[in-house]
Amino acid sequence: MPAWWTNRLKRLVQTPKRYVIDPGVVGAVLRLDVPGVRRDGNLLGRLLDTLVMAQLRAEASISEAEPTLYHLRSEQGRHEVDILVEYGDGRVFGLEVKATSGPSLHDAKHLQWLRGELGDRFIGGAVLHAGPRKYPLTEHIVAAPICALWA
Repeated sequence: MPAWWTNRLKRLVQTPKRYVIDPGVVGAVLRLDVPGVRRDGNLLGRLLDTLVMAQLRAEASISEAEPTLYHLRSEQGRHEVDILVEYGDGRVFGLEVKATSGPSLHDAKHLQWLRGELGDRFIGGAVLHAGPRKYPLTEHIVAAPICALWA
């Protein structure tokens, strides 16, 4: 997935982010079962990110809005947004993927930073999580279950 770039933000990394198409393949290659994945929070987060990206790629390809998917990372990892959805008019929607069941405002800190940098171009954000409910984190950012992608 290509890195998002704008001259409005400084020191953005322009290296693409690579995904395995199917997160199930990763588990098979690493010979991990479900308990093994659950024990490794970092791996679980990466697999969830891969699952979300696979779903969004499929949905973006058939969307009438024709959004483009990116990731955003500043130099030295100071700010990072897992997935950035950009529409033809330049507006963006940010997504963070978390392996928690109850994300807090802290989990949206990079989305808040992006909103502050982009102003009206930032139309909203979501922290996608493993829990069952949707709730607001700020005026423009919500916490939503990953399963909301299929709703």
